[in-house]
Amino acid sequence: SALEHGGEPVRCGLLDLLPSGALLVEDGPDAFAADVARAWQEAEHRAAVARRMGEDVPPRGDLLLDPAAWRAARERFARLALGGAGPFAGVLPFGPAPDIARDLARVRPAAGATTLILCDNEGQLERLDELLSGPHDRLPEGVVLAIGALDGGFTLPVLTVLTDHEIFRRARRLRRPRRYRQAPPAALGAALTAGDVVVHLEHGLGIYRGIQTITVGDAALDVAVVEYEGGDKLHVPLYRIDQIERYRQVDGDGAEAPPQTPRLHRLGGSRWKRQRRQTEEAVRRMAAELIELYAARQLSPGFAFPPDTRWQKELESAFLYEDTPDQRTASINVKADMERPRPMDRLVVGDVGYGKTEVAVRAAFKAVQAGKQAAVLAPTTILVEQHARTFGERFADFPVRVGTLSRLHTPKEIRATLAALAEGRIDVVIGTHRILSPDVVFKDLGLIVVDEEHRFGVEHKERLKKLRLQVDVLTMTATPIPRTLHLSLSGLRDLTLIETPPRDRSPVVTFVEPWDDALIEEALARELDRGGQVYVVHNRIETLDTIAERIARLAPRATVGTAHGEMRPHDLDSAMRRFVSGELEILVSTMIVESGLDVPNANTMIVHSAQQFGLAQLYQLRGRVGRSHRRAYCYLLVPDAVDPAAEARLETLAHHTELGAGYRIALKDLELRGAGNLLGAEQTGFALAVGVDMYLRLLEDSVRALKGERGGPVHPPPEVVLDRAAFLPDDYVADDAAKLDLYRRLAKSQSPGEISTLREEMADRFGRLPDEAEALVALTQLRVIGARLGLETVVARGDEARLVFRAGAAPRLTRLTVAMDEVQFAADVRRAQPLVLRLERLGGMPLLAGLVHALQRAAAPEGTLTVEKR
Repeated sequence: SALEHGGEPVRCGLLDLLPSGALLVEDGPDAFAADVARAWQEAEHRAAVARRMGEDVPPRGDLLLDPAAWRAARERFARLALGGAGPFAGVLPFGPAPDIARDLARVRPAAGATTLILCDNEGQLERLDELLSGPHDRLPEGVVLAIGALDGGFTLPVLTVLTDHEIFRRARRLRRPRRYRQAPPAALGAALTAGDVVVHLEHGLGIYRGIQTITVGDAALDVAVVEYEGGDKLHVPLYRIDQIERYRQVDGDGAEAPPQTPRLHRLGGSRWKRQRRQTEEAVRRMAAELIELYAARQLSPGFAFPPDTRWQKELESAFLYEDTPDQRTASINVKADMERPRPMDRLVVGDVGYGKTEVAVRAAFKAVQAGKQAAVLAPTTILVEQHARTFGERFADFPVRVGTLSRLHTPKEIRATLAALAEGRIDVVIGTHRILSPDVVFKDLGLIVVDEEHRFGVEHKERLKKLRLQVDVLTMTATPIPRTLHLSLSGLRDLTLIETPPRDRSPVVTFVEPWDDALIEEALARELDRGGQVYVVHNRIETLDTIAERIARLAPRATVGTAHGEMRPHDLDSAMRRFVSGELEILVSTMIVESGLDVPNANTMIVHSAQQFGLAQLYQLRGRVGRSHRRAYCYLLVPDAVDPAAEARLETLAHHTELGAGYRIALKDLELRGAGNLLGAEQTGFALAVGVDMYLRLLEDSVRALKGERGGPVHPPPEVVLDRAAFLPDDYVADDAAKLDLYRRLAKSQSPGEISTLREEMADRFGRLPDEAEALVALTQLRVIGARLGLETVVARGDEARLVFRAGAAPRLTRLTVAMDEVQFAADVRRAQPLVLRLERLGGMPLLAGLVHALQRAAAPEGTLTVEKR
């Protein structure tokens, strides 16, 4: 209200905002006293740290109420405390729910009391009704069932409230699918900046010099300027920006290589044509091999698993969380593949912690339900142990026997496991590449789940390739696959993307800082004070103990342990188990924790000498934290001076912390690693020659051609000449990056509907479209529709237009003339072969709008064109 009346803003506490007659309901008579005191002390500690780092911070009293002031503020209100005992008059006799422990006899209430049981959904309510009902299908006296959601039950003198998940001893499913929203699409191409090396489809490598507005005839046009060897410049109209891709290459780590300017091509030269021809031949060979494998898999006899059993549905309903939409789709796809009479080969791609393992659990259970065995391959012993715990917990209520095979077991234990597998006494085995050894014999193997296949050796991959023709294979990876590669391989290797983050998952707050004892001490104290755990990553084994000692001095109350790959297997396993169980509060380790550990209670990570890690490694490391509803923190510690490439990697990670769409944007460079993993060394060489994005584009075209599919329209888009400016003015879209992205998305559009949706987005983001932008949208519509009709040239001036068709096109003149008549255009045939039409607007719509409408009607599928009565 102070602001509304022109006054200065007033800082106040939460209680100051409540009306004087409000009732405070508190969790006990002394609620928040300890929290307020701790927050007051912590504020002083943080202020001291900030002052040591040279920051100017206000006194804590300007930001927080001190404990005495907080107590005084509370006492102004009527209060009701829940539970506890003492002289406080407002205490409500409120207690926790009784421990039912699946003993349904304990559900029956005492005489005169009521027990209310809240169920998550109608199915659970019916299940409980059936279990609790006695003779004559009646519930016990005083028991009421209802649909509702609480985190836990409670008791009052005459009322007990229970939840179905407490009765069956499982955590409440987190339901709220409405929280999932379709993330906005990421930019189709990486943002171009002046000086970037680009690849033009027809002319090869050049340097992008920026956007210019030029005049062609009477019309203004936006063009991208690309400079080639010798200083020659090419002006590419931005409505054709899809012919340009940013040149990107890959280093060994999978992150984008340091920027090294490759040799540019000469405009009109032969070197680019030769390189492109060689790459296209290599791509065709690869595509042919993929299609051959696909055909062999289609013809191989497989086992068709039966539909889901009642137990399958019970296992899935017992999952602790509500499925995300993508997770649900992945599970449905995998089970549908298993029910087909051919071997499954599906790849599930999802960020760390996005629920891939649950998809594997359900697939393995489905295999076991059909009397088959399942094998789960993981690249590390840590991941094997993690999966063993997860599968064991999920199968605990069912007669499914789970075994493990890894270097952590003695020879005697391994022999016993192998014998049990051969005799069918183990249903699901989880292990490292040891599972692929010749001495591992299954009684009846039906499914193999492979986690992070790219981390296995060549020999193991060859063994898996043979198995793919015999049993169902489900592969999971957290390394992102480029969307274009996903599209090009769709139908050859089935891919499913899990991109929806779990509910309540928060982005990880990321800092890039030099090592400072006060900062580290503060970070450790904050996490430990809230009962959490901390990862400290230092990738040099010889100095790991020194770092652990420094950490122990900064957090003297904490239990600190170490882990690295050269430890004895049982010592490493013991350290990991102690950390997972919470016995260790701080784990100081090497990169060994990059994948496998799932500790939702660990929500702070400190990475020492972060400049030595690749972007992919840092992203995987950061994925270890932030796996619960708590806010997570990641500190990337670096020296005061780092090289520019490392600094760029760190800044990328620090700034891209979003979930959903942000995940795709942040991992644009990491997609290169995913591409390399799927392509192999020889093909990666060709990808380097023309740039990864151009390579993937050629691959997609080649796969579609070999499959006999139309890769979009049969004809290329026509040349469109207008008598007016068609571009995005600077005063409408000022930012070059946003402008370039819009042009690229317009150029990539495949249908009039896509263009219309993009037009609506532009109006929403930037306001009403000016005439120049409307003309650009119309020009794009004409190019897309014209390609379908086989138009070569469209010229529109004043109230007249000229349409020139390609020699190979077969336009239907009757449909064209009916469509033209609909918008009051007179059509005159100037040449029959190839067809040339002269159009004259007689009335009705403006020329451009009428032309778009008429051509769209003419290009409509057979049977959809009707003549409207006017």
